[in-house]
Amino acid sequence: MAEAARYGTWHSPIEAQDVCHRPSFPADDVFVDPTTGTIYHTEARPSEGGRDAIVFTETKREVMRKTWDARSRVHEIGGAPASAYNGIVYFSNASDNRVYAVGRSEDPQPITPVNEAHRFAKFAIHPKQPNLIVAILEDHTKPAPTDVVNTLCVINSWTQTVTTLVSGADFYSGPCFSPDGTHLAWEQWSHPDMSWEGGQIYVASVHASDSALTLSDTAHVGGVPRNVSATYPLWASDDVLIYTCDESGYQNPWKYIVSTRAAAPVLDESVDVDFSLPRWCLGWEFSVPLDLAAGRVLYAAVRDGRSYLYVLNLADGEAEELECPYVHIPVVKRVRDNVVVFRAQSVDSPEAIVLCTLDEDMNPTFKELTGGFALPLAPSMISIAKSITLKNPANDGPLHVLYYPPTNPNYKGLGGEKPPCIVNAHGGPNIHASQGFRWEVQFFTSRGFAWVDVNYSGSAGFGREYIERLNGQWGVIDVQDCIHAMKSLSAAPHPLIDARRSIIRGRSTGGYIALAACCRPGERRTFVAATCMHGAADMRALARGMHKFLLHQIQRLVGGSPDEIPEVYKERTPLYNLGNIGKLGFPPLLIMQGSEDPMAPPSHAQAIVEAVKAQGGRVEYRLFEGEAHGWRKTKTMELAIEQELAFYQEVLGLGDIDDELEEGLPVYSTGGNALD
Repeated sequence: MAEAARYGTWHSPIEAQDVCHRPSFPADDVFVDPTTGTIYHTEARPSEGGRDAIVFTETKREVMRKTWDARSRVHEIGGAPASAYNGIVYFSNASDNRVYAVGRSEDPQPITPVNEAHRFAKFAIHPKQPNLIVAILEDHTKPAPTDVVNTLCVINSWTQTVTTLVSGADFYSGPCFSPDGTHLAWEQWSHPDMSWEGGQIYVASVHASDSALTLSDTAHVGGVPRNVSATYPLWASDDVLIYTCDESGYQNPWKYIVSTRAAAPVLDESVDVDFSLPRWCLGWEFSVPLDLAAGRVLYAAVRDGRSYLYVLNLADGEAEELECPYVHIPVVKRVRDNVVVFRAQSVDSPEAIVLCTLDEDMNPTFKELTGGFALPLAPSMISIAKSITLKNPANDGPLHVLYYPPTNPNYKGLGGEKPPCIVNAHGGPNIHASQGFRWEVQFFTSRGFAWVDVNYSGSAGFGREYIERLNGQWGVIDVQDCIHAMKSLSAAPHPLIDARRSIIRGRSTGGYIALAACCRPGERRTFVAATCMHGAADMRALARGMHKFLLHQIQRLVGGSPDEIPEVYKERTPLYNLGNIGKLGFPPLLIMQGSEDPMAPPSHAQAIVEAVKAQGGRVEYRLFEGEAHGWRKTKTMELAIEQELAFYQEVLGLGDIDDELEEGLPVYSTGGNALD
């Protein structure tokens, strides 16, 4: 029988160490050796200093020793650090940025020269001359963001030489050879665009010898700078290239016939479905050819913010949706005909690597190669996301949120009590919070907190218009969305949470939103507390110190450069707005920060801490030594989530105090920071 107890005080079987020592999970990529069919994945190891290992997925054996760290820092965000061909794995090593080969010797051997200014990612191995590898090269010889140079290069693994193949654009991604090796496709874009704003696809003829690779007859396939994004090129056969294009407003599938130089949509009519998401991580892929003869392609598409599997027939444009229990699938790779492997999350199980086999009628069967629970967890303990579409008062459009109710079969709330709520702003801006199972969410919901993920304006998976809502409005409409979501879910027709006990939190962009929500002038405290993890506190400094990949996106989101609109940057900067709410009282604030963060430096966090203290506000500050923009170490993860829980329980008065009732509702004490 469930015990009546105050929300937020329930005892949970999920502890911090369970969250941080969960089963091994892929860091960002799954890849397959096309000659052997061997499946590999990269795997984060928080207990080993945050390094990434490469693992044989089916045997769980590591490819190399623990001294190696398979990570790329291209675009700073990284991804796609490894590839495999004919039993040899090629990978970027984080400590020296060199590319290594491993497979036929005990230890990896370098295939690029010593040059720590060079960063490599996304390796495409020529199918006839596998010693020639096309890769993204990011050159930091001149480290200023405006001087960093991105190209496509050719690595010759026999001679350990690197030569430029394609240059001139600001960014490159997705290089891939046709199955016969006669053509190369790639994506490129230039400032001020991001790839999802004006990415362009190109195809060129390939001439390969033992020692060199050259291109000719380059053709523009799709994409228009500033206006139309063409992205994620992939060969469906020697003559057919598939990609996605948002000409319709959604990333729909297109095909390009090399022999006729003709491009056209795959579907007879466009659909409000994104068949790819913004390319934040270089390892993300959303499509695979099921066979190279029948012309069928599998897509992990996103509709209303969650993943669905579709089989597309390239000949007749028909699309068939498959039954699939997984709601978030960011990486899909071909194994062999009608067999694919992907990273995935379901609503009630941790992330897994899944082998999907399709029969003649395209009926799928799924086998999880990795994943599972770190501890026995009853299904009744798992909080399942409820997708709710609210009406956005700012633009009369939809606002998408995910609501996780407090869930623990051993407890129920006190009569008349609504749960405290953690409003989470994801770390986008142009990604989305998925409905997939996350230990972090369950850690709090099993203790009696409600959790709300806000897919605020700018989030991906809802079409280009939804993404572009944020342009010029960063720090305004996204903050309004989080406030509106909280208020809407605390009143009819969704009286789910207690507005008086709602907390906002977030990482990176979400951390900035949390800070900005506390600094809104002319409005009393909306949230009772806020947590900012490596979020920006000074927008002008952020814009001027940003790395190349995001250099112009910040200006697009704010509406111009700091020199063009200095007052707007000042208005959107939490540091300069603390004074606006001094008389109203700053809500208790928890700031957690990495000491080596290049994007949101510790000096910004420390300035916020001192400013809040100067006003007599309450602020807790935790600096994690050796961490950058996000947590990679087990100890950091444990301390961070434990401190966050303790902070919320103290602010909400959920410690060892008597459960008093007044007019059927609990009385909450917060000491010197009483709630309004």
